[in-house]
Amino acid sequence: MARLSKETPFIHPECEITDSTFGAFVEIGKGSRVANAVFGDYSYCDRYADIANARIGKFANIAAFSRIGATDHPLHTATCHHFLYRSDDYWDDAPRDDAFFAHRKSRTAHIGHDTWIGAGAMIKPEVTLGDGTVVAAGAVVTKDVAPYTIVAGTPATPLRLRQPRQIADRLIALAYWDWPHDALLAALQDFRTLEAAAFLEKYEP
Repeated sequence: MARLSKETPFIHPECEITDSTFGAFVEIGKGSRVANAVFGDYSYCDRYADIANARIGKFANIAAFSRIGATDHPLHTATCHHFLYRSDDYWDDAPRDDAFFAHRKSRTAHIGHDTWIGAGAMIKPEVTLGDGTVVAAGAVVTKDVAPYTIVAGTPATPLRLRQPRQIADRLIALAYWDWPHDALLAALQDFRTLEAAAFLEKYEP
């Protein structure tokens, strides 16, 4: 029997999940923290990922210890410490700064379909990774990344294209990530053996 299911995400032990929804065949690795996030079908994160305020497409591959939507501290005030906004942790009669938390929650990161985020990488708030993007291990992504581009470094910069632009555009148009589950199985051997151009020649309408 298949380990993953359409109906229920596979959530490993010691995870903290709040205000999040999951598509079909989703897996959340051990010890991960997921808050205010949406996972598309077939996407997963490995162990101890930290994901907040994110919209993640389908077939996203998120490696261990990566962080998406890493939150910021205020830099324009006299201090950047928690006591400014988590005030109720320090005083009985001081409320939390709800406006600060609402602003933080609104700064959504968008992760495209068929993406790969390497181990220990960080995606900052409000960054968009285009479909097919690859982020190298340990990279810190502070700006949007074009589709089918591989980025690396701190801050991350383009390394090379994952696919030539013409092939990338055709893959986006084909949108295999929207295929029915049975269609994916029927094409499994071709996914395994054909290079992208040959796969497109066979499956483009």
